Amino acid sequence: MSATVTPMKPVQPVLDVVNLGIRLPKGADRALAVDGATLSVLPGQTLCVVGESGSGKSMIANAVMGLLPRPHVEPVAGQILFEGRDLLQLSEPQLRELRGRRIGMVFQEPMTALNPVMRIGEQIGEVFDAHGSVPAAEKRRRILAALADVGLPDPELLIDAYPFRLSGGQRQRVMIACALVLEPVLLIADEPTTALDVTTQAQILALIRELQQRRGTAVLFITHDFGVVSEIADHVVVMQTGQVVEAGPVRQVLDAPQHPYTRKLIAAIPTGNAERDTPTGEIVRVLQVQDLCKTYSSGNGLFKRGRSVQAAKNVSFELRRGETLGLVGESGSGKSSVGRCLVGLSPFDSGRILFKGRSLSQGPAFRREAAGKIQMVFQDPYASLNPRHRVGAAIAGGPIAQGVSKAEAIARAMELLKLVGLGADAAERYPHEFSGGQRQRIGIARALAMQPELLVADEPVSALDVSVQAQVLELFTQVREQFQLAMVFITHDLRVAGQMCDHIAVMQRGEVVEYGETHKVLGDPKHAYTRKLIEAVPRLVSAASPAEALVA
Repeated sequence: MSATVTPMKPVQPVLDVVNLGIRLPKGADRALAVDGATLSVLPGQTLCVVGESGSGKSMIANAVMGLLPRPHVEPVAGQILFEGRDLLQLSEPQLRELRGRRIGMVFQEPMTALNPVMRIGEQIGEVFDAHGSVPAAEKRRRILAALADVGLPDPELLIDAYPFRLSGGQRQRVMIACALVLEPVLLIADEPTTALDVTTQAQILALIRELQQRRGTAVLFITHDFGVVSEIADHVVVMQTGQVVEAGPVRQVLDAPQHPYTRKLIAAIPTGNAERDTPTGEIVRVLQVQDLCKTYSSGNGLFKRGRSVQAAKNVSFELRRGETLGLVGESGSGKSSVGRCLVGLSPFDSGRILFKGRSLSQGPAFRREAAGKIQMVFQDPYASLNPRHRVGAAIAGGPIAQGVSKAEAIARAMELLKLVGLGADAAERYPHEFSGGQRQRIGIARALAMQPELLVADEPVSALDVSVQAQVLELFTQVREQFQLAMVFITHDLRVAGQMCDHIAVMQRGEVVEYGETHKVLGDPKHAYTRKLIEAVPRLVSAASPAEALVA
């Protein structure tokens, strides 16, 4: 007697995007932001949509949520089927009913998504208020449970805190709590880890995986980093200029990419290869830092106690001409504070900074003694460039202030714009007319205009796409070799540090806990904190050990 086998019912996608087209306003660089895109997300599955800025991946997320700025940007073709309903045919009240309750979203920058004047508990409570009446006691209980669910410490205290009192990783966890508090069937995560430390990023990725497995949530994860894709994805869709150029299971796409653009994105991931040519010629010690100490203090108030944070504690290192030192650590480790002390933007409490053997003073005297030979490239070039000044004037301003004639300064600015790959015609444009990577190139050109001997780069590529990041890192390498610069490169990404730096100083809570040649620090880390940072780095392939993957 044979048993009857009932065929399994095919699993229906939670989200099915079919031939989606999204129109851009007149005058844009192309007619369609998204052109014929098709993708599906199954229950309990993570689909990663990968591409550079402008590829259209975030447009798809905003279209699903009904957040496109209509009528300037609007869908003109295709369908977005969520649980069988076409979202493009729903009214705004119907979409509002789905947002938060059935579809949750985690945005890239939580500080702009969270209201700065509302307490954390109130913001999560708004999700309940928008979808029905919940008694106050029950609402508070569920908010506390949501905060605990995403691994936040002391939910009883955090529920009454304001967003600015939380770290970047904690704010992102609050956003995840907001998105998941009503247990939606679909979670959209739009670049949620782009600017986070590698350890915080690893925690957020693990948290999303854990919550997904526990609740069976479908996840649409948008990113530009194939390292992140390798950690979290089941399937991958690769987008370029609005079109899907490759799609498939994650191992298939990563192990045997078919499209040249996919191969380009994978090749752009920093390798962590620490092999570089040793600087030749006379050894010149450009920078010596000796027992540098820096403490931030907030005074006592009527209702609050004074607080002090030691950002740098007896920090010491030296740097020779043509070499790069990496300052590595998480947010709050003190690395940026040390960088600001090096360029005279922040006073230090004790210790010495010697530039070419001469001890630098603090305050106005620093500017005279450094004579523009110490320059900084900032993390956010848009914030450091005056939006009212044309790019050529911004680059020429420093040399002119140092007594260089206007004609010579402008000529130098034109040469530097060519050097960084923008061309002399960029001189007449304003900062807002450039992309993030182009603005970072302008920041490098402005620093080089002073003909510096020491360049301090503070997280200069942390928020850039991996392909743009690769171009900017190559530019840093080029100018270091061409001008024989000494560079202090501040980063939280050990892949970048391994690729760029001759020596690495690992900082934790203001102290240098490990210091040495790059290949030794990454290949044979001595301190537990260094090993923790290495283990947190997203990887495309498994290696015999996490450290070997960085230096192989």
